[in-house]
Amino acid sequence: MLSKSELSFIKSLHLKKFRKEHRLFLAEGIKSVTEFLNSGYQIETIYCTDALAPNLNNISRKIKLVTINETELQKITTLTTPQGVLAIIRTQEETEIRPESFNGTFTLVLDGIQDPGNMGTIIRTADWFGFHRVICSPDCVEVYNPKVVQATMGSLSRTKIVYTDLYDLLTEIKVPVYGAVLNGESIYHTSFRNEGVILLGNEGNGLSSNVLPFITQPITIPLFGHAESLNVAISAGIICYEVKRNVT
Repeated sequence: MLSKSELSFIKSLHLKKFRKEHRLFLAEGIKSVTEFLNSGYQIETIYCTDALAPNLNNISRKIKLVTINETELQKITTLTTPQGVLAIIRTQEETEIRPESFNGTFTLVLDGIQDPGNMGTIIRTADWFGFHRVICSPDCVEVYNPKVVQATMGSLSRTKIVYTDLYDLLTEIKVPVYGAVLNGESIYHTSFRNEGVILLGNEGNGLSSNVLPFITQPITIPLFGHAESLNVAISAGIICYEVKRNVT
């Protein structure tokens, strides 16, 4: 049975302020939790119902496993429909970004992405296409937001996320910068080489003015219908596919 202090602590992690203070976040669902168990993330505690406990019999003894009932799970979940298991996981330390680490590879760089669902889907897409790192501007939604974690479907466990000032970053790197804009060259005519940055902007405003001068190759997804805009997560998927199709 959960104590009042334990219940209060878990619920505090629903909020960014306390996630940042304690350097902990929540993941829910057997698939997502299992992915983190098999990753480099440190899991502190797992709470699960009796029905799902057998799925976690083989976890390390260093991880605290607590069996709770459905009523208790309902009190700590971030989901409308709880999925039977919730884990408290330690966030990873920010790592220094070296300009040379961009050489010979492609990296997604996100400028001002605000929607948690979009962020989570982009991370999941990056994982699918083998982009092992995603760079985010400081005003992007927090990657440990429960909605982001849920939308990644476990891909966060395999994808390195770094928040940094994009102006400083783009000043230092030497690889091509492919910026997604409305008036760029069609991605179907773009010659993607063996390295570069894919720069994607805010859902409503696009790329900010301070990063536009760094674009060496403006690109766009050509319009065939009459839609006013294309969701940024969908755009990321299309561009990632085209990059991989050209370089593999």
